[in-house]
Amino acid sequence: MTPEVIEAHGVRLRQVAPTDVADLTAGCGDPVNLRFNPGMPQPYTEADARWWITEGSPAAWAAGGAAYTIADPTTDRLIGGAGIGQVVAARRQAEMGYWVAPWARRRGVATAALRALADSALRNGIHRLELMTHAENPASQRVALAAGFRHEGVRRQAGQLRGGGRADLLAWVRLADDPPGPAPRLLPDLPDGGLTDGVVTLRRLGPDDAEVMYRLHSRPEVVANQAPPVPPARAGVEERCLLAESAWLTGTIARLLILDAVTGEPAGSCGLSISDAAAGEGSIGYALLPHQRGRGLATRAVRLLAGWAFGPAGLARLAAGTVPANTASHGVLERVGFRREGLLRGRLPGLADARLDDLVFGLLPDELR
Repeated sequence: MTPEVIEAHGVRLRQVAPTDVADLTAGCGDPVNLRFNPGMPQPYTEADARWWITEGSPAAWAAGGAAYTIADPTTDRLIGGAGIGQVVAARRQAEMGYWVAPWARRRGVATAALRALADSALRNGIHRLELMTHAENPASQRVALAAGFRHEGVRRQAGQLRGGGRADLLAWVRLADDPPGPAPRLLPDLPDGGLTDGVVTLRRLGPDDAEVMYRLHSRPEVVANQAPPVPPARAGVEERCLLAESAWLTGTIARLLILDAVTGEPAGSCGLSISDAAAGEGSIGYALLPHQRGRGLATRAVRLLAGWAFGPAGLARLAAGTVPANTASHGVLERVGFRREGLLRGRLPGLADARLDDLVFGLLPDELR
């Protein structure tokens, strides 16, 4: 690429300059940038910044990539960096990366810079751009979506961890012929961050919910209605909560906590997964803590979730599978409008190589009560 100055979407992309040393040192030394960019030296010193200016950045350009400083177009002060590497000329593909200084975050800088650089690369012969993010970095995943990159899958152990070890990376891709604007999402954000009917409230699951989720899903009666009926490991529940936003953004599953709308006390959890995106079908599940049962909260939560699924999420059909003996769950589904559709014999894994039947319920938009 040619190291031209790019001004677009409210940011300036230019080459790094000797006057950027102080801001480059402070920005690259930020803990968030160091966490998700393990190739950056730690601690990041002024000597590292000078090396980047005199050797690192020129080498990136010489290899056919790009190494831009993101600058405030008004003051020209450094507020981040963005670049292109891993160029495969024969395939017309490359990989993008970026970082934003802590004093410039939450202003749309990353999205603007990524869009500006991607637009330039795609105009100049690149057909496929990739962006890799850690699953624990939903902020970067939101930037990818806003800049028009679509989730394509998981690169297993493609990333290195600081200090050793490897991590999976999520692959986001933008093609030259993709439509402009943000990438479409299978699971949009909840309106105003939640759903409520005044009695129950649903909000996205987060890392701080691990304790209540472990307490809920370790209950014997909850475990008995799972397939297979095996108690969860604490570490697995913690990881599920930690990666809940990432799973939502990639369109895998929307996991929500059910709260008492008056007290704010946790009552249970529910979720909506995309079982068949092409057919517009989703699948729901739910569970309540023992002391919250018998108040109709599960019915209200499922009704709220179904309304959101048929509305903003744009699904055409919902399914729910239950073990045949779980009559309480059957009642919840039927009060919302679900109909029994059939028994799938031996569909689910049980214990010791046993198989469990799956009683399937279905709901269409005009059946929601």
